[in-house]
Formats: sequence, structure tokens, C-alpha cells
Amino acid sequence: MYRITDQLKNIGFSINRLDYLINRNNNKREFNTLEYFCIYIILEDIQLTIDNVPYPLKGGNIAFVGPQKKIVFGETKRSDVYSIAFSSSFYERSTKDSLFINSQLFYNYNSEIFIAPFFNVEQMRVIFLERMESFRKKDESLYIAAAHNAIERLMLDALLHIPTEEIKKDIKFDYMYYVNRFKILLQRDYKKAKKVAYYAEELNISSRKLTEMTEYVLGKTAKHIIIEKLIIECKKALRFSNSTISEISYDLGFSNEGNFTNFIKKHTGKNPSEMK
Repeated sequence: MYRITDQLKNIGFSINRLDYLINRNNNKREFNTLEYFCIYIILEDIQLTIDNVPYPLKGGNIAFVGPQKKIVFGETKRSDVYSIAFSSSFYERSTKDSLFINSQLFYNYNSEIFIAPFFNVEQMRVIFLERMESFRKKDESLYIAAAHNAIERLMLDALLHIPTEEIKKDIKFDYMYYVNRFKILLQRDYKKAKKVAYYAEELNISSRKLTEMTEYVLGKTAKHIIIEKLIIECKKALRFSNSTISEISYDLGFSNEGNFTNFIKKHTGKNPSEMK
């Protein structure tokens, strides 16, 4: 299993080159974001595969990926990609901070990733390499403050690329918090838990309240979101996996292949064999 860096463990923040992380990961290119929020500064072309979906990225982009995501980095010529990882406890100091990390940058409802361009490669190098390294060597408290400011700057720049009407959906902070926690739990437990009551209990709220929140934030019931998540994962498994339909059904937490087939047919109108 990938070992998080000491810096990330101790202060809740780290910034590292991709080649360093891969070396720590026994030269494996597959990671899990765990409970951390990740920002990838892409200085050369690379393909990121997130939860089995490939995203080809050009150099000159920043990618935002939320917690509990499986990510595989494609091959690069120079490993000119930088990974910023931080915990919510490291970043959240105010309501504004909560708005930023609970926004569509990390909880993009249409994709596993949010991508925004940047325009000045040298400025990126100065801010996130030379400047951050200088603060790290000088004083930890200054380093932490600089890290917080650097993350905020990246997020503010990226928020400019979200339409105004979408930003307005993120205003009700408490609803956003619970819905995003629900989505993290769903990402983690969708194979074993398929009922709204399970997630509501994990969040210490009622099923009715969870559905009220998801309808406000996402325009969908909590049950619909669970089904939607399952359908997405079923489709990905049928499309990208070499496993048999029976193996896929058990892996996704269905008691038998028949239940899996009925679920797929009910919600897509097709049999798994047609989709594979």
C-alpha cells in the first residue's frame, strides 16, 4: 500500500514531483487519494485514469481530484507533474475555506476531475517550487501559511472557469458539506451498502434529511444518486474489466449474477452481456 509522505502525515500538506511519489510507491503508478484533496500541476502531457476513466491532459493545466479516488498516472518523459495533497483539517479555517474545498473543484458532479488551464509555466515553478522550498527551509509556520495561500490562489483561479450559475448552487454550506460527505462515503462503500438509511446513519441524520439535502444541491434524491453511482460503476466494470459478468457482479456487492442482471436491465434497459 502507498505510504503517505511524512510531511503530509505531520502537517496535512505536501507538494512533490510525480517521480518522487512513484519511487516511494515501489515504482507503481497507481495511487488512492484517501481522505486528501489533491491538486495536480500538469507541466507536460499526461493521461490520468481516475476510477478507471481515462483523462488525457495537456501540459498547462491544473487538475483537481477529491478524496477516495483511485488514480493512475500515465507515462511521462520528464515526470514534470507536481502533486499537492492536503487534508480538510489543514485547509479549513473559515466559511470561505469550506466553500472552496466543498465546491465543484473537488466535487464536480459531472466528472471525477475538474480541469482548469494556467498560462505561465515559469510563474508556477517560482510559486510552487522555489518559493515554497524557501519557506520550508526557513520556518514551518511560515511554510504552512504559504501553503494555505498557494492552495487558495490555485482554487480561486480555477473557480473563474466555473459558470456563475453553477457557483450559486454552492451557497448552502451545511447542505454542501453533508452531500459531499455522502458522496465520499458512497465512493468508499457503494459495493457493500446500497441503501439510503446506511449513509444517513453514517452522517447522523435521517434518510429524509439526506434526501432533502441531495435534492437541494444535486436536484436528485439520495436513492437516485446511489443508483446512478452503481450504474456508472457497473458500466465501467463491464467496459474496462476482463472479468466475467459473474465475477463483476460479486465484486460490486451483488449477492448473485441474477440480481446484478436484473438491476442493470431495470435501470438501463439492457442486459450486462449487451453492454460488455
